[in-house]
Amino acid sequence: MLDFILKNNLTLILSAIVILVITFSIAFYIIKRLGKNPRNLLPIDFANRIKVPLLVFLASILAQFALIARVFHFEATYTILGHLSVIGIIFSIAWFLIVFFKVFKKRMLKKYDVGSEDNLKARKVYTQYMILENIIIFIIVVLALGIALMSFESIRSVGVSVLTSAGIAGIIIGLAAQKAIATLLAGIQIAITQPIRVDDVVIVEGEWGWIEEINLTYIVVRIWDKRRLVVPTTYFIEKTFQNWTRNSADILGTIFIYADYGLPINAVREELTRLLNSTNLWDGNVNVLQVTNTSEKTVELRALVSARNSPTAWDLRVFLREKLLQFIQEKYPEHLPKSRVSIEKDSDLN
Repeated sequence: MLDFILKNNLTLILSAIVILVITFSIAFYIIKRLGKNPRNLLPIDFANRIKVPLLVFLASILAQFALIARVFHFEATYTILGHLSVIGIIFSIAWFLIVFFKVFKKRMLKKYDVGSEDNLKARKVYTQYMILENIIIFIIVVLALGIALMSFESIRSVGVSVLTSAGIAGIIIGLAAQKAIATLLAGIQIAITQPIRVDDVVIVEGEWGWIEEINLTYIVVRIWDKRRLVVPTTYFIEKTFQNWTRNSADILGTIFIYADYGLPINAVREELTRLLNSTNLWDGNVNVLQVTNTSEKTVELRALVSARNSPTAWDLRVFLREKLLQFIQEKYPEHLPKSRVSIEKDSDLN
């Protein structure tokens, strides 16, 4: 009798595997075909991204049908297979939701080009979606875990507790948790108020760089020399920092030149205008040369110019500083900074 039951169960298992393979192949083929049509919402690689959760979901559904049909002979089989199939359905659906949201986010962000010159709106949308993605994934995982735990009678209270604490405020357990939640809330606040956005130019801890990643708990700043500065999200809520592209990317740059009192200012001003017109680094807006200070030895000339973004402004400042210095050296070398010594003859020595 036992041999008959074992053979019968083995036959059922092999049959279930065959049905699972056939069902999975058909579903995978259909989803893959839908992805090949550019008019459909599904991307080309969508089938490969849901291959594992699709297999788990179909296997769990098939197990549920077997349980309903009462095809097994051992009661323990129903208990174990029942729990496993329910957990498989819950987590495969959670996996589906996460993949669907990532696909939706990718579709929406295709409309915005962060690499364009005027990318303020694109950076705003990218920032919101990046943080929103982390929040949604966090909520889906917590809900899936809570529902899965509720499927077990003995630990149902734990599952209820997890679901009850799914709200952000309910997760605070102690001082360490409060600090972690404060970081999460800071990430949500950044998504809403947006003191920074993806690709913003900032100065943080004395370092100049771009916002590369914005996550719920930390932010990555790409320093100009390709280093990465990882900063907690609370930093941008609690501390002062510079954002050079808060409302627009254009920025002013200054160049200081020190020369002798005899240097003709108008000649330098004309040369500055000529240099600006000769380069595409200048955006054509601001062109000012002023005497901003004097000392007993030199005058201080400040050139104020504008550029479309901070990297371009840096290149423009370097270019103008070099060319103006070269201009003074070639045209007015006698008016470079110098020290004067006046020696007067003493009339008593004559």
